[in-house]
Amino acid sequence: MRALVDDLIIDFAKRIRSKDFVINDEVYSSNRRGKRQYLNERLTDEFLRGINAYFRFKVDVPRIRNGKEQEIETLVGEEALLLAKYLRNEVSCWAPRVVNLG
Repeated sequence: MRALVDDLIIDFAKRIRSKDFVINDEVYSSNRRGKRQYLNERLTDEFLRGINAYFRFKVDVPRIRNGKEQEIETLVGEEALLLAKYLRNEVSCWAPRVVNLG
């Protein structure tokens, strides 16, 4: 699942150009000022909409308690819970539930 998110971010980053950034003056401490680059507001909003839509995408992996499918966001949380149970020795084995979104 990590690779899928990495691909999403890399594909987005490939479309970014230097003109897509804005520079702001910032105060770092009482005696330090500096400039910092940020992605412009339009592309920041576009990226956030894209990542949120990605995490709302439904996959055919049964939820732990009910249902036949779930959103990726829920699946990530459930995988973390299952891994934690294994690390606390509450279950004897753990294998990630693989999702093919291809």
